[in-house]
Amino acid sequence: MKNTQPNNLNETEIDSKLVNLKNQRRSKLLFTSVLTLCAAAIVVACGGSGSSSAPSNGGSTGGTNPGGGTSTGTGNGNTTVVGPPWLSFGGNPQHEAVTTVATQSFGKIAWQTPVDLAPQYSSQGYLLVHYGSPVITAKNTVILPVKTSAGLSYRFEARDGATGDLIWSETSDYVMPSHRWTPTYNVTIAPNNKVYAAGAGGKVLYRDDADAKNGTTKSIVFYGDTAYNANKTALDAAIIINTPITADVNNNVYFGFTATPGNPAGLVSGVARIGSDGKTSWVSTAAITGNTNISKVATNSAIAVSRDGKTIYVVANNNFLANTRQTGSLLALDSGTLALKSSVQLIDPLEKGPANVSDDSTASPLVGPDGDVYIGVLEKSYGTHNARGWLLHFNADLSQSKTPGSFGWDDTPSIVPASIVPSYKGASTYLLMVKYNNYERAGSGDGMNQIAIIDPHTEETDKLSTVKVMKEVLTMLGPTPDPAVPGGFIEWCVNTAAVDPFTKSVIVNSEDGNLYRWDLTTNKLTEKIRLTSGLGESYTPTAVGPDGKVYAINNAVVFAVGK
Repeated sequence: MKNTQPNNLNETEIDSKLVNLKNQRRSKLLFTSVLTLCAAAIVVACGGSGSSSAPSNGGSTGGTNPGGGTSTGTGNGNTTVVGPPWLSFGGNPQHEAVTTVATQSFGKIAWQTPVDLAPQYSSQGYLLVHYGSPVITAKNTVILPVKTSAGLSYRFEARDGATGDLIWSETSDYVMPSHRWTPTYNVTIAPNNKVYAAGAGGKVLYRDDADAKNGTTKSIVFYGDTAYNANKTALDAAIIINTPITADVNNNVYFGFTATPGNPAGLVSGVARIGSDGKTSWVSTAAITGNTNISKVATNSAIAVSRDGKTIYVVANNNFLANTRQTGSLLALDSGTLALKSSVQLIDPLEKGPANVSDDSTASPLVGPDGDVYIGVLEKSYGTHNARGWLLHFNADLSQSKTPGSFGWDDTPSIVPASIVPSYKGASTYLLMVKYNNYERAGSGDGMNQIAIIDPHTEETDKLSTVKVMKEVLTMLGPTPDPAVPGGFIEWCVNTAAVDPFTKSVIVNSEDGNLYRWDLTTNKLTEKIRLTSGLGESYTPTAVGPDGKVYAINNAVVFAVGK
């Protein structure tokens, strides 16, 4: 719905402002980073291409090739279970981002490899690309989405978590949706160890065994192979999977897609399901909501699944158009039939109007242990909350809006068991870990960029407005002064952060080029390891392997940190 407020910035202006929040301070930071790089011999160059201890793709061919080319590497394929897997963005279908194995100490960078072979930087050195989360099998196979060219071509590759050696690689024919910030290309592992990735024309590529070196890559089209094969060229351009794929505990998968009007298959943008039995279905978001302003699933926003598996939560918005504000709703759909169970419009709690549900964001629904649902949005009018947005909060059937959080922009909160925060004396059984930046050139932001632990069931008055928000339990200021913002600190660089209950800590990435461990018992940063010389970039995830290695992305490279 077009924003009619005369004092509201249009979408292009908002994008420029959001970029400038970082870019206006980057020239000094990048100069400092170059000096740091040269002096300390950092392992990744400022150009972002990096180097890898893993070998390049092998030349032997394995399996069929619907995506464009399968390669096997020197790795043998993993056969022994090591520990619990990390299946998706946020680790599981609820996106909790809680590891069930203790993380290793930050002893060294065990291995590293690029996730972008042709990173495209802005004129001021900013990297406007959202990179997909590493996913890791129980046998310690790390599967990575990799951008292979400036033209947005992709592959997904499997590497041995112990060594980084390449096990297999598959080229995808996926066509990335056109957008100002490069959207996310993700891979997902189902509990049955099938790995899924998007292909062109709405088809889904998959391998039955994510660990097998010589496995076969197959494909399935949610609207039917016959319809796709009859008009392949036209449908490759018209139908685009625009969200990460989510798998539930019963091995059903879900995703959003966009469809160009008048396409040969007669599809309308919406939600698709591929059952564990191979049966497929889809629904149009506009049709099931009866709202023509809800035209598609929000780009980059991963569908979440309720804890009982009966409901999926989908963020839907209107198409991106220049000079408009994207608005939207949170939908609860029946996980089997995709019928609409309930919906709620996403409203700015300060301005009392439609919040900005931006395709620039990767914010995805989080389902809490009690079934409550959380989703981050931007404010209705740019800058009214220092471009922090809001974390909206609902009960499971979306009939009740609850206390919001004071930050929501491009962030999916992580679950923090209350028992791992000794200083917490409240009644909640779980807390939330969120990014908590305070952007220095939006509203009255001061550049005091933080991360925070907040209580979703206790409220206090927001420090930036009159809104009652989730109470702060702990906060951690960025440790590195920002040379371009007097008194300010460089941003935390996460869109989902791994929580480790065993060490009572959070693993979090920073734009200063370091990976940090935030100890929740002492409220101190107790470990850090330098990954790069630092770079302004789109926010990135952290993940944990079954052996406790930590994975973080910085400057177009994924780093495996541990022993």
